[in-house]
Formats: sequence, C-alpha cells, structure tokens
Amino acid sequence: MHERLLELDNVTAGYAQDIDVLREVSLAVRAGEVSGLIGLNGAGKSTVVKTICGFLAPKSGRIEFDGQSIAGIEPHRLIDRGICCIPQESSLFPYLSVEENLLLPLQGRAKRFAGAIDARYEEALEIFPALKEKRRAQAGDLSGGQQKQVEFAKAWLQRPRMCLIDEPSIGLAPILAEGVFAWIEKFAQSGMGILLIDHNVRRVVRMSDTINVLSLGRITASGGREDFQGDLHEQVRQWLGLDF
Repeated sequence: MHERLLELDNVTAGYAQDIDVLREVSLAVRAGEVSGLIGLNGAGKSTVVKTICGFLAPKSGRIEFDGQSIAGIEPHRLIDRGICCIPQESSLFPYLSVEENLLLPLQGRAKRFAGAIDARYEEALEIFPALKEKRRAQAGDLSGGQQKQVEFAKAWLQRPRMCLIDEPSIGLAPILAEGVFAWIEKFAQSGMGILLIDHNVRRVVRMSDTINVLSLGRITASGGREDFQGDLHEQVRQWLGLDF
C-alpha cells in the first residue's frame, strides 16, 4: 500500500458561524494514487479543496499532510510542504507570457529547486509541446484548453508530492478533456498523490484508486474502483443519476 500523504479526519467547516457546508468529512490521499471526490453541484466538493488549502478554517477535525497538521498555514506556503492546487478557475496572470506564468512560482525558491529550473522548464515544454510555440504569448490570449495546459505544466514544474485538481475538464471539448485526464494519470504515475474532482463521474470512477461520494456535506460512500463499478448503494445511484 502506498504512503498516506493527506488525511482529513472528521472535518467540519462552513462560511458562516451557524452554517456547516462540510460535516465530519474524512478522506485520505496516498502517494501515486488518484483519490476521486464525486457528488452533485452544491455538495461541498470545492469547499473540501478550499479547506485543505487554508482558504477556509475548519471548525473541528484534523487536516494532516505527511503526519503533520497543515491548519493555519497560508495557502501560498503550501507548495513549500509539497502541496499544489490546480483550481477550477484560471489562476494565470493574463498579461504575463506563458513562460512568465510557468516560472513565476519558482522565483524565490531557487534554493529548493537547486539549479534545476532550466531543465524542468525544458522538460515541461516537451511534455506540453503546444506551449513551446506559445511560450512568448500572453496567457490571456490563449484558448481555454491551452490555459489548462499552462496550469498543468506549472504544477509539473513545482514537483509537488500531492496535487488537488478541481474540475479540470469543465468547459473543454471531449478530445481536450481526454488530454487532461492523461496528464492526471502521468502525475500519479510519477508518484504524486492526486485528489480529483470532476463532473465526469464515470471517468473519475474509472481512473481513481479510491472514490469518495459527497452528499450535502457528508461522505456517504467510499471505497475502491471495484466497489463503484459493481452494486453501489441504491440511494447513491439515484442521486447521482447514474447506473454503473
């Protein structure tokens, strides 16, 4: 069994004092594996990511990475712990070039990356070849699919131990979405732990080692891929509107 990187233990969180969006959520992410999080719109999936990243403080429960609490750590410092996030919305600076967006997170961390920045940058352009000819273009002038490539290339450059990926295929044509899922598989094969949220439930189930179902802020089902391809709990099948 792979090393456990992230653990949420009975985490409750919300945006208002008396309204809990997440209720006693427990899940884990292991190195080299994809942990899928599925649920209907409004179930609280993106809130899980915001809570892990420190944008929302949990009211109770534990969030640990590599056996240590990450509660209270500023979001922009998580990469120093080996945690990276590819958000649903673009995090690129539209008036900076592709190259500047890729290299910006590495600035000020030269000691950590020990002179490997140039080599990593060239490697990223080999993995994402469409960016090579666009590297001087402003990020805001790219198509949605190209911007998503920059997001993934930027994460690859930072070499995180774990990557949180929120709705990576939303708004993309099916052929572009397939490319996104291939990148996620490459990330996991490299040893990264992945927490994946995507509206393409069947694809998430197919590529995840562990699947967690979130409904109204609670984990209502959890298990391996084989559990969800077989006879899933009738209630979960109904509210997902699927028949695996």
